[in-house]
This record gives sequence, structure tokens and C-alpha cells, in this order.
Amino acid sequence: MNIAPSSYPRTRKRLMAAAASVAIAGAIGFGAVATVTAPVLAEAVRVEAPQVPSFADVVERVSPAVVSVRVKAKIESTADDGSDLPDGFGNLPDDPQLRRFFREFRGFGDQGGQDGMRRFGRRDQNRQPRPVAQGSGFFISDDGYLVTNNHVVGDGSSFTVVMHDGKELDAKLVGTDPRTDLAVLKVEGDGKFTYVDFADDSKVRVGDWVVAVGNPFGLGGTVTAGIVSARGRDIGAGPYDDFIQIDASVNRGNSGGPTFNLNGQVVGINTAIFSPSGGSVGIAFDIPASTAKAVVQDLMKDGTVQRGWLGVEIQPVTSEIAESLGLKSDKGALVSSAQNDGPGKKAGISAGDVITQVDGKDVASPKELARLIGAYQPGKPVEVTLWRDGKSETVKVDLGTLPSSDKQASADQQPSAPPKADTLADLGLTVTRSDDGKGLVVTDVDPDSDAADRGIQPGDVITSVNSTEVNGTDDVAKAMADAVKSGRKAVLMQITRDDSNRFVALPVAKG
Repeated sequence: MNIAPSSYPRTRKRLMAAAASVAIAGAIGFGAVATVTAPVLAEAVRVEAPQVPSFADVVERVSPAVVSVRVKAKIESTADDGSDLPDGFGNLPDDPQLRRFFREFRGFGDQGGQDGMRRFGRRDQNRQPRPVAQGSGFFISDDGYLVTNNHVVGDGSSFTVVMHDGKELDAKLVGTDPRTDLAVLKVEGDGKFTYVDFADDSKVRVGDWVVAVGNPFGLGGTVTAGIVSARGRDIGAGPYDDFIQIDASVNRGNSGGPTFNLNGQVVGINTAIFSPSGGSVGIAFDIPASTAKAVVQDLMKDGTVQRGWLGVEIQPVTSEIAESLGLKSDKGALVSSAQNDGPGKKAGISAGDVITQVDGKDVASPKELARLIGAYQPGKPVEVTLWRDGKSETVKVDLGTLPSSDKQASADQQPSAPPKADTLADLGLTVTRSDDGKGLVVTDVDPDSDAADRGIQPGDVITSVNSTEVNGTDDVAKAMADAVKSGRKAVLMQITRDDSNRFVALPVAKG
């Protein structure tokens, strides 16, 4: 075979490789199989991205302290007047046996499923307790004290606490506070209970992570997470509204359950939701830990909450009212009246004063004043700063005890012949002297006037203008003239209606 010189080296290498292969095959022997290396696969996709913090550690530690609260109430015996009979059977003959038959079998034929069964079950004449509510709660001490909502336990006569592990324990009601919707129960049991602490909610910021733990819809321990959406919410639930708004899912059955920060401390107690549909839409409201802690301590000690009482009726300071009084801002609480037996009146506080501070703490609104005063114990001396007659002054008040009802008896009025009517044309009012000679009774209001826009109605009594008593229209005219001389654009008119006072700012007459 002829091989070109230029290709000789390559050919030689090929022959040597073939010979080596034959030698290896001979060494292996007939029938041997050579080992084949497995193919190398490409790595799976993996993204290195910031991870959302896990709540598992918090939940694991706090869950044993969170319980389900089952509430039962006894059915009171009913009168035999037919009021408890099914619809359409109230006019049955006065036959006790016949009425008893329809009362006991009121659920017969009902197509309401379980609801019909519940009604049918009410025929039990032993009046055994029946379920009326189910909510959540949490332990705050190792000896069995726990917190929930007043609206969960308010109608109950017996209470059962279902622990995290499913164990059921009886509980007794220690005390309730309807004004803040809080209640304390006590569980009697052996051993120590896992409990949680309240956080310093003043450090809670909008945007902080929170975890809500409770018993929604009776499903058992359920955890949801979200953030703090807002602070200081007033939802009209009571005089001490100062709710924390969160967006963690809260539903029926979560009431009374805790909301935790990432340190496992309670920042708030689930109390209310805003929901057009009846379920969670991401707007829930919590009682702040600071409010709950103070109330719970009082309930554990005395079973009730004692609050300071100033004894004044108050209303917001609008921008127009602030202008009429010469105030630089619309903050504070305007005193519409001071109760005769109240500590405020004894200290010299009167209608028309604006309360701007309590012990050096600014009062932004009537709600803020109520919270500040309510936080003090009865008998506590406080310094109240007032805006009066264009200047600031301070009075010392020894707070009283907040009564169960703030309603005060009204004085009887003797009827008399109606006096002659007069007009305050610039204000759009027709008035007449009051029966007792104090103030002017509004008999007509021009519907296109500023007075009508501000809610003044016939029957209202004008008792003062800019803190000056009014006995006639001349007093009103003089007060308006004085306001113009002082450079003010409005006068503050005190109005009495249905034994209560309020103030209305009206623009001064032009020209």
C-alpha cells in the first residue's frame, strides 16, 4: 500500500489506536461488556430572590395560648300569652294544652333544615343551656385568666374553653366592660397555662406585619397574616374608639382573638370588621393592647372598670367655631353644658369653654378628651386647660366616678301664652322670648339661610351668643356687632334642644 509521506504520521496514529483497542478487547475476554458513562443532565432552574419572612415560629409558640370560647345561655320560661307561638298561631283559643302543643312542636314541618331542628329542640321543658355564641380568646396568665370580647360572652350563662389540643374546660365570667367590648374569663384547671403578653402598641407602625390567630366559623385554630393598615380608627362603636386597622383576614368567630407582632406579643384584639358581604374584605379593627391591658387589669382586680368623670357635655370644634372664638386651630372639645352635680362645674368649667389640654396633654377632639379622662381613676386631681373669652386659663378638677348613665333629669316647664314673635332677619330666624324669660325660642327658619344649613330648627332655644346670655334680639345684634369690631367672621350661638346643648357658628351680618 502506497502512503504519501505527508499523511504518514496520521496513519500511524490510527493504526496504533486500532491495535490498542484489539488488545483491550482480548484482555476483557469473549462476551464481556464495556462500562458506559451516564450522560450529565443540565441543572434545574433556581432563582435566588428575597424570601417573605415565615410566621411559623411565631405561630408555633403562641398557638397554645389561643383558645375557642363557646357560650351557652338558658332559655327563660315563657309566658302563656301566645307571644312565643309560631307566626299565625297567636290567636289560638285560651286552651293551655292546645297552646302547649303548638309551642312544643313549632318546628314541625319547617323546611329550614338545621334551623328548623333548632327550633324543634326548644320544646325541652328543662330549659337546658343552648349555644348562643362562639368566639376566640387568649390566656394572659399561667393560672387561667383569659381575654375575649364582651359581645361574645354578654348573653351567656355558661362558658366552655376549647384548648389548642382539643381539651375542653369550664370557665367562669370574671367581669365585662361594654364600653370597650372587653371581657375576662377564668379557667379552673390543673397545671400551668401557656400565656402571652401585651405589646407596647405605641411602637406599632402602619405597614408592620401582624398575625391573627382565632377560631373563624368554628373551624378551630386558624392563622391569617397581614399588615397594620391604619391607627386611631373611630368606627362609632363607643366613646373610647381608637382602633388599629389590619388587613389580615378576620371573620365571624375571630372575635376576641389576638393579633400578634412578629415577637409573639399581642398588639390588638380582633373586635369588628367592615364587610358589605358579611365575610372578610381585608378591613378589620382591633382594640389596642394599651387599652386592653388597662381594662383587663381592672376587671381581674374588681370585676368592673372605674373611670374618671368630668361631668360635661362636649362637641367638636369646627373651623367656623374656632374662628368665632378666636382660636388658631379647630382642635379641642367645646363644652356645650356642664352638669350641675359634675366635678367640672364645681371647678368652674362652663358652657362655651373649649378644653384644649388635660395635664399638659393636647386634646385633639371630643373622643380624645373622653379617652384621656376615662384613663384616670376617680378622685384623681387633673389640670384642665381652657380657652375662654379669647385667652387660655387652667383649672384644677378632682375627677368623679363615671356614672352608669349620663342622662340627667330635665326641669319641668310650665305652659304659658306664647309671647310676640320677633325676627333676626340677617340670620334668617324668627324668634320669641322663652317661657322662663331666658333665651329666645326659634319659631321659624328661612330654608335658604345659613341657620338652616347648620341645622337650626323651630323649637330650638338660643341661650347665648359668644358666651353672652341672650334675653332679646338686641342682645344678639350687640354680640354680632362686637364680633365685627373684633374682626371675626362668625358668632358662636348656643342652642338648647331636648334638654341638651350644642353650639353653632353663624356668619355675622354683612352691611
